[in-house]
Amino acid sequence: MLENIDSSLIDWSRAQFALTAIYHWLFVPLTLGLAVVMGIMETIYYRTGNEFWKRTARFWMKLFGINFAIGVATGLILEFEFGTNWSNYSWFVGDIFGAPLAIEGIVAFFMEATFIAVMFFGWNKVGKGFHLASTWLTGLGATISAWWILVANAWMQNPVGMTFNPDTARNEMVDFLAVATSPMAVNKFCHTVLSGWVLGAIFVVGVSCWYLWRRREREFALSSIKVAAWTGLCAALLSAWTGDGSGYQVAQKQPMKLAAMEGYYEGTQGAGLVAFGILNPAKQTADDGEDAFLFRIEIPKMLSLLAEREADAFVPGINNLLRGGYTLKDGTQALSAEEKIERGRKAIAAFAEYRAAKAEGNDKVAQSARQTLEENMPFFGYGYIKDVNELVPNVPLTFYMFRVMVILGGYFILFFAVVLFLVYRKPLAEMRWMHWVAMLTIPLGYLAGQAGWAVAECGRQPWTIQDMLPTCASVSRLEVGSVQTTFFIFLALFTILLVAEIGIMLKAIRKGPEQQLNV
Repeated sequence: MLENIDSSLIDWSRAQFALTAIYHWLFVPLTLGLAVVMGIMETIYYRTGNEFWKRTARFWMKLFGINFAIGVATGLILEFEFGTNWSNYSWFVGDIFGAPLAIEGIVAFFMEATFIAVMFFGWNKVGKGFHLASTWLTGLGATISAWWILVANAWMQNPVGMTFNPDTARNEMVDFLAVATSPMAVNKFCHTVLSGWVLGAIFVVGVSCWYLWRRREREFALSSIKVAAWTGLCAALLSAWTGDGSGYQVAQKQPMKLAAMEGYYEGTQGAGLVAFGILNPAKQTADDGEDAFLFRIEIPKMLSLLAEREADAFVPGINNLLRGGYTLKDGTQALSAEEKIERGRKAIAAFAEYRAAKAEGNDKVAQSARQTLEENMPFFGYGYIKDVNELVPNVPLTFYMFRVMVILGGYFILFFAVVLFLVYRKPLAEMRWMHWVAMLTIPLGYLAGQAGWAVAECGRQPWTIQDMLPTCASVSRLEVGSVQTTFFIFLALFTILLVAEIGIMLKAIRKGPEQQLNV
């Protein structure tokens, strides 16, 4: 039933969703990060009564508010695209996927909307304690919002807590806690939110160093740097730890993604982790005989430790995952991609037979078809795959983006450690070269976040829902031209919003905390 779907429709629909997600993720992590930094600053004001910290907190709140407003606009469009561009997906799993998004909209969004008003306009109208609580609750609301969105995303990576109902042709939730608290969701949430804290800290340090470079607001800048650098260092270290947990989950639930992250084609025991490498551009498919790398440096046995917590454990590569035949943890033999595709086709055929038998009132045939469907349902999505090579994600993109994320994560730990050393032991205010380093680190924070999402989303292709529904079976039947048109409309709209946000924030930064807040 998919023969008539234009492949360019899938590509343009994916591009439009990626465009919206990329722009949205420019705003979300800064919201999460600034919420923590300004919350700490207001807490210091609450405990000390020093008006300096009140002015400092209010300045960063101003930037938080500008960023927050734009982030909400892009997020709303992103959620609507599930219905417009991916209607088959929404129908198939809407009962499950819609639940966390509904909770996010009802609870978290209204929580943010309520307390953000008190935070901005209640300084002289409510008590200091209530205002402080409103500031932290605004940040908590944003974090809860991130939790439910990431629960939905994690479910797409590892679908749990559901069963397929052939009578409604929908997957239905049977265990809400399994969906909401799966290890994939917990790790993804912690790692993602901590990365937002890192970006917020980088932003505050970079902006503060701009003031030092301009020889302005010295006390404000140095105090802000101390708070942000400590926050950033703690978050960066914890992010590395949660990243290890995320890597383990990927190895257990999405081994093809892990193999793509490593450019890893032939499995072995005691597999090494590629610390640095250059992929061979001539390598096009898993079985073309070309070497995967032109050059690489490995950390011995590290991939086995990451994937299985054992130095000599076997880790399957791309070829192993396609060929099958290796021994799984439960002692069974891994199926080949061809066998999974065949069983997926059996599931689809059994589903069609069941529906026809039910319509005719033939319960015996329907029961037999349902049993066949249930036996093969774990491979349902493979039935839409035409070529085993479709199961291999874009290896160069996944491989290089993973290294961008990891290398920058290590750099951020070093960056915050150096900033803290300099701010306490050296005259950071006079070190103009370090001011430039800090300012140039701001875009690197955004790059790291985007690289992480590229690994997470592109690495799981061709799946919209892992092993259950590929993108070719998820897309809405639209005219390619309409998707192209809206793509460029969104590109123009989001670019205008981004330019407007940058302009407004730069204007607020140039004014500075004293001029802006003593009005």
